[in-house]
Amino acid sequence: MGDDVILETRGLTKEFKGFAAVSGVDLKVRRGAIHALIGPNGAGKTTCFNLITKFLEPTRGTILFDGRDITRTKPADVAQMGMVRSFQISATFGHLTLLENVRVALQRKLGTSFHFWRSERSLSALHERAEALLADVGLAEYRDLTANELPYGRKRALEIATTLALDPEMLLLDEPTSGMGREDIGRTAALIRRVAKDRTVLMVEHNLSVVADLSDTITVLARGEILAEGPYETVSTDPRVVEAYMGTGAGTGAGTDAAAHADA
Repeated sequence: MGDDVILETRGLTKEFKGFAAVSGVDLKVRRGAIHALIGPNGAGKTTCFNLITKFLEPTRGTILFDGRDITRTKPADVAQMGMVRSFQISATFGHLTLLENVRVALQRKLGTSFHFWRSERSLSALHERAEALLADVGLAEYRDLTANELPYGRKRALEIATTLALDPEMLLLDEPTSGMGREDIGRTAALIRRVAKDRTVLMVEHNLSVVADLSDTITVLARGEILAEGPYETVSTDPRVVEAYMGTGAGTGAGTDAAAHADA
C-alpha cells in the first residue's frame, strides 16, 4: 500500500442556514487502505460521508476521485467510475432470494437491471458470478432464502455482496455494524477485512473496537472539522480526541480505549 491517493477532499464545507456542519475538511484516502471516519455525536461525519458519496451538494470545496473532479457529479455516475456506497439501513429486495438479489445487482452493472422479462436461460449466465459473491460473504448456503428470511447481520452481508457485484474500486460503508450483536459484529468485521484485500474502503463507524481492529488510518471529526488523523495508536492517545469522546477531565488515551470496549 503506497502513498497513492484515490480520494481527496479540499476545503469541503457544508452549511445549513448559516450553520457549518462540515467546515474546511481536507481528507486524503490512500489506495488500498481501510480508512475510518469517526467522531462523537454531532461531529459532522455523516454529513461529510453524504458529501463524499454525492447525496449532498457541498457549499464549498472540491472532491477528487482517482484524480477526477467529482464535486458536481451525480451519484450514479460516480458509481460507474468505481466508487460505490452501501447504506446504514439494509437496501435489498426482501421478496427475492439471495441469488436473485445479487443477480439484479450484476444486471445493474450491465445496464439491464429492470429487464425482468428476460428469459431465465439468458439470466442463468449470471448465476456463477452471483454464487461466487454469496460465497465470498459467507452466504452460499442461504442462496435460495428470501432476503426477508435473513437475520439482520446476514442481511448486511447480502448488501455488501450486492455492492461488490458492481465491482467497485472503492467501497464506502455507512455504519456497517450498526444494530448488530457481538457475533455479527465479528463476522462483519472479518468480511470487511476480506473484501478490502483488493479495494479501498472508507467507512463511517461508531464501534471503536471495530475501527481499531480494521483501520489503517482514522480521521476524527469534531464540530465539522478534522480534529486528529493517523493510526489508532496515535489518535486514541490524542488528548483532544479523548476530550471529544469522554468530556473534559477524561485523562489519557486509556479513556478512549475504554470507550472502544464499552461500544463493542
